[in-house]
Parts: sequence; structure tokens; C-alpha cells
Amino acid sequence: MKLDLETAKQLIEKAIPIHRFLGLKLIEIKRGYAKVAVPFREDVIGDIVRRRWHGGILATVMDSVGGLAGMTHLTSLEDKLATIDLRVDYLKGAEAKGIVVDGEIVRLGNRILVTKMTVWDEQEQEVLAEAKGVYNFIRMKDKVML
Repeated sequence: MKLDLETAKQLIEKAIPIHRFLGLKLIEIKRGYAKVAVPFREDVIGDIVRRRWHGGILATVMDSVGGLAGMTHLTSLEDKLATIDLRVDYLKGAEAKGIVVDGEIVRLGNRILVTKMTVWDEQEQEVLAEAKGVYNFIRMKDKVML
């Protein structure tokens, strides 16, 4: 089964409820890599004094992007991809502006994949957080979708 870019975009942005809630927009997706933008909105504030993003929201988006990078190796919609572990380093508070998050696969095994994700400010000039994700990955068929 081959998944075209527009179908992937619709699936990622509209079909996954948390992505729809956050307003996540797919910027780029290719084999082993994904990049998204998330606009700022009041609902993502965790620090009401300094008006910074909640760290849990940043972790959620990084986890999603790691999963999207893994999704590029799916062989069917029946494949399974689940987070085993997520480790986040918060480097700088994310101000009340949009963010860009990218992720890439750094290791793809038979059942486990490892990704590295980065949160950037909306101009992609400053790194705000980094993460490593480990995912359980089960393919049901042989050919990849993307």
C-alpha cells in the first residue's frame, strides 16, 4: 500500500484528535523524517507568569513527531507503533509563539525504532527542547506506504 503525501497530510492533521486540537500542520515528511509546525494559543500555556508553553505539550508534540517519522516505515494501516520511552531535555522556555518540531529515525530495528526530536522557535533559529523516543514497531506486511 502506497500512501501519497496529501493523504498522509490529511491523516496526520485531521484524523488524529490531539493533532487537530493543537492545530498541528505537517511541513515535511519523507522516509525516516517528519517536520511539523504548531501555532501558539492560550490553551498551551503552562507558566502563566512568563507565558511559556507547558512542557507536557512540548513532549506530546515531540512524541507525535517521533511517531510520524516511524510511520514512514509502515507497511499497512494494520501496523502497530507504540511509544516505549520518551526522554526530554528542556533547554529554554518556549515563548508565546508558534513552534516547529522535527524528528528523525536514528535506529530502525525489526521491532524497535529510536528517534531524535527537536523543538525550535517558529523562526527555527533557537533550539528549545530535544528528545529521544523509543517505539515498539510491528509491521504486518512487507512493502512500505511512504
